[in-house]
Amino acid sequence: MFDWFTFQTGAVAFILAFAAAIAFFAAFKFVYQLVTPYHERTLIREGNSAAAVALGAALIGYVLPLASALSHTVSLPEFAAWALLAGVIQIVAFIVVSRFVYRALAARIEAGEMAAGIYLGSISIGVGLLNAACMTV
Repeated sequence: MFDWFTFQTGAVAFILAFAAAIAFFAAFKFVYQLVTPYHERTLIREGNSAAAVALGAALIGYVLPLASALSHTVSLPEFAAWALLAGVIQIVAFIVVSRFVYRALAARIEAGEMAAGIYLGSISIGVGLLNAACMTV
């Protein structure tokens, strides 16, 4: 039998969690774009696929641990702590790769070289997967 009260309680929890996740997603996108030395919005508007792939994969790489945190936490403050940590890890990964591993990365993405965008995107998704898996421990 359908329990309306249980549904309402669950629906409210869902809406709060979803709103929090969207807020963290938007905040991560904003901060990530501040950290990168190129302007994704401009590059993407100009048709730069490498920038679109790199940004899109960074967002996926962040959402993976965000989803894991949503499914493994029991409170919004705990979720917020994991969401913040996931964002920091994703940004640190970008900084390490772009400044120490592959210094020409930013210039190659600005030039629209898909190999650079795919490389950065792959690292972002990989870091996100590892991050998400570690949250279950």
